[in-house]
Amino acid sequence: MTARVLVADDQSVVREGLVLLLGLLPGIEVVGSAGDGEAALRLVAAERPDVVLMDLRMPRMDGVEATRRIRAEFPDTQVVVLTTYADDESVFAALRAGARGFLTKSADADEIARAVEAVMNGDAQLDPGVQRRLISTVTALQVPSDASARTAGGRGAAPAGLTPRELEVLRLIARGLSNAEIAAALYVSEATVKTHINNLFAKTGLRDRAQAVAYAYRNGLADPS
Repeated sequence: MTARVLVADDQSVVREGLVLLLGLLPGIEVVGSAGDGEAALRLVAAERPDVVLMDLRMPRMDGVEATRRIRAEFPDTQVVVLTTYADDESVFAALRAGARGFLTKSADADEIARAVEAVMNGDAQLDPGVQRRLISTVTALQVPSDASARTAGGRGAAPAGLTPRELEVLRLIARGLSNAEIAAALYVSEATVKTHINNLFAKTGLRDRAQAVAYAYRNGLADPS
């Protein structure tokens, strides 16, 4: 399946370079490019791309606000942030706005292609350094003395009516595994994994995998390994 991708970046050299790079990748069709968030929003309305590669620091409407508007008005369009800035404030603002991926501009073509494929399949794709900081931040906010969240064996008790298998899937999400990797680890199909994820999201009120990672660490449910 071909992914229809829109590029949003205020630097023309970067924007044009990304368009050329993406045009060389199999399975990706570039449907447009924008130099600011307002233009990106208009193009999403016109082209309905599958994925937007979104810079954060842009004039007239920044990438965070553009992401929030796109996700609210065009929920079938996913957003992968591709930016120079990977500070905690930028990361959390983008994820809260609804971005499903976060890469820095040091990412190569394969990483960008994997991120596009991942978000189209309902997964999240975070730069490894970003994911480590996200986990560290959430872990630092944990209350280790909350004995009620742990079983005698040291692992979190399943809240919100999660089944043992859903809890297992949650732990694997917290380890950063994709749906395909979870399926291989549990010897089930990807469709079964997606069903478990949909169920645990519905039970816990989670919206995406980034929230699932935070939820797992906050409640002492992540596998310590």
